[in-house]
Amino acid sequence: MSMKGKKIVLGITGSIAAYKAAILIRGLIKKGAEVQVVITPAGKEFITPITLSALTSKPVISEFFAQRDGTWNSHVDLGLWADAMIIAPATASTIGKMANGIADNMLITTYLSMKAPVFVAPAMDLDMFAHPSTRKNLDTLRSYGNHIIEPAEGELASHLVGKGRMEEPEKIVETLEVFFAKQQDLAGKKIVITAGPTYEKIDPVRFIGNYSSGKMGFALAEECASRGAEVSLISGPVTIQVHHPNIHRIDVESAGEMYEAATREFATASVGILCAAVADFTPETVAGHKIKREKDDLILQLKPTQDIAATLGSRKKDGQLLVGFALETNDETENAQGKLERKNLDFIVLNSLNDPGAGFRCDTNKITIIDRQGATPYPLKSKQEVAKDIIDRLAHY
Repeated sequence: MSMKGKKIVLGITGSIAAYKAAILIRGLIKKGAEVQVVITPAGKEFITPITLSALTSKPVISEFFAQRDGTWNSHVDLGLWADAMIIAPATASTIGKMANGIADNMLITTYLSMKAPVFVAPAMDLDMFAHPSTRKNLDTLRSYGNHIIEPAEGELASHLVGKGRMEEPEKIVETLEVFFAKQQDLAGKKIVITAGPTYEKIDPVRFIGNYSSGKMGFALAEECASRGAEVSLISGPVTIQVHHPNIHRIDVESAGEMYEAATREFATASVGILCAAVADFTPETVAGHKIKREKDDLILQLKPTQDIAATLGSRKKDGQLLVGFALETNDETENAQGKLERKNLDFIVLNSLNDPGAGFRCDTNKITIIDRQGATPYPLKSKQEVAKDIIDRLAHY
């Protein structure tokens, strides 16, 4: 693989691992990339700008003002120039500033202006890496769509010693190569994704709903968009925001509204991914005023909602793919396989509420992908990483 012509901004911070940046630069340039270094003041204590400039054949950027003659370095221009930004090594301090928008140096302002994907390679001691504030900041960066590069546990001589250690430069280069190779593997495709819960009104102030946060569906939307797809994201009531400009968000509230949007959008789509937790039943009548507590019980008559997956499965044309989700509590695999067949899905993503860390209101998920060839289980991962696994599978169909 090659990165010929790719423009990379390399951010270097004040860590002893900064010496690895020289190896990283050589690896990127060898693959054909153009590298511009942005370094923090603390980073210059560990590796000199002269060394970095000699390797990149570009002046190193560190301060806002290059000279005292009024010329200045534009973080906005850097954000538009780059195809990717890598921050390696990334200290706990820099990760905290990135997560919270503390723009007190050129590296952070460049990050905040960056239009391209951002990769972060943490480097710190074990205690700092394990601290709840660091874990929270890393999770925040993931939720913003950043890619966190850490050594795989199986590659470490010691699980504890390795945690927090910066990934080796060769692995970082490989990660970038793989990313660029599949960055456009969904180019030209329109993908419809449903996400979040639905709310079925009882009266003007009450509804029937569920605990879906929408995080899984939004992670899938960001992953598809980053790989070149045009995404229609049909979202129930959630507080999450989208980031990628290729995502067209359609907000709905009820199962009926989601049905109308999904059937309309899927008609011109290449792929449908049905990740929303759609209500199976809705009240037969909706009170026009708040129902008063006038007696000890309240009886609601419910009717079935329209089945989005079954409808899209029956309308699926040659060349279209349809992916479903199944959240089960018992006989998980058998129930998911039955849904796969009944609704004419190409594959189904199974979540079990019996798995800790999976299902609603979690930042992680543990899935099994089931198709007509069998079942493939995956370990517990962040929802951003799970989204990559699902879309990797989709891209091979």
